Amino acid sequence: MSQLIVISAVGTDRTGVVQDLTKVILACGGNIEESRMTTLGSEFAMLLLVSGNWHTLNRLEQGLDKLCEGDRLTIAIRKTDVKPAKDDRMPYAVDVVALDQQGIVYNLAEFFSSRDIEIADVATRSYSAAHTGAPMFAVQMAVNVPSSVHIAQLREEFLEVCDRLNLDAILEPVKA
Repeated sequence: MSQLIVISAVGTDRTGVVQDLTKVILACGGNIEESRMTTLGSEFAMLLLVSGNWHTLNRLEQGLDKLCEGDRLTIAIRKTDVKPAKDDRMPYAVDVVALDQQGIVYNLAEFFSSRDIEIADVATRSYSAAHTGAPMFAVQMAVNVPSSVHIAQLREEFLEVCDRLNLDAILEPVKA
């Protein structure tokens, strides 16, 4: 019987950090089902969903403990289950760009959570605007909208909030 664990790992960014972690997973017979990996400042962060039988996952926990020695990585492991599918939800993509300011992610999260809209994925980044060098902030989200929500009204309310916060935004359905 296959089981799932979530592994979060953070460590100083260096060549080979992904290889080191995935080598342990492979050696223990684990399989990476999903992952997100990125550099944040001078750190490298990884989130992985790994499957295997109970013996594989037990060996994996021991192997990852060895990888943590010498402060190369800080790793947390959490057992999880398959997420039940909600077939009454419609996937939408949110794309926001604005001058960098505090509270952008919070305000977007508050807008969606107050309407029972699940945030499935978020990616943000700061950058300098071309030509002017102004500090910019971009947010990409994947959200799951309940079928009971009136889309035209949601879009209107979303754009009103974005106008109030001076955010340039798009809310559109995810196309297959």
